[in-house]
Amino acid sequence: MPAAPPPAAADRAVTFLRHLGAARIAHPGGTLLAHLQRVRARLAAWGARPELQLAGLCHAFYGTDGFPVTLLPLGRRGELVAVIGAEAEAIVYLYASCDRKATCPALADPGAAFHDRFTGRTHSPEPRLLRDFAELSAANELDLARRDPVLRERRGPELLALFTRFRPLLSRPAWLDGRAVLTPSPLAPD
Repeated sequence: MPAAPPPAAADRAVTFLRHLGAARIAHPGGTLLAHLQRVRARLAAWGARPELQLAGLCHAFYGTDGFPVTLLPLGRRGELVAVIGAEAEAIVYLYASCDRKATCPALADPGAAFHDRFTGRTHSPEPRLLRDFAELSAANELDLARRDPVLRERRGPELLALFTRFRPLLSRPAWLDGRAVLTPSPLAPD
């Protein structure tokens, strides 16, 4: 199993998140900070490398197309790089920049276009970044599904279909966890 991020980097990231108000922003299951910490923990449980765990902890810094709150404007990306490193910040940017409707349906296809919602451009990230994006997406969505049974009931089939498309990009632990959380359980006999 990969090592956890150096405690100093994770601690600095949490301090920065608190400074920017993440502990005061409402989010399903509590606060944004609590959600970010759970996503990082889920990635760690799946054996993600330290940079991906740090990206999981910071994935909402620039907002997303599903969560518009930004903690830091894009013009200040260097501040996040200084806290978590360039590799982890690149994952955070990729995650935040994704136009999900345009990108996710074909993400696992060879040569699929990744649509950047900030620039309007398309590109093909390297395979490792695509795997990081898929893994982080799974950890994020599964945290929400675990916390909110109504969301799980309403969006579970859609999320399971998404994870099935992403399967070539997901680690085995992420795939198995996703199936366990999102597969409807059979109804108990009357």
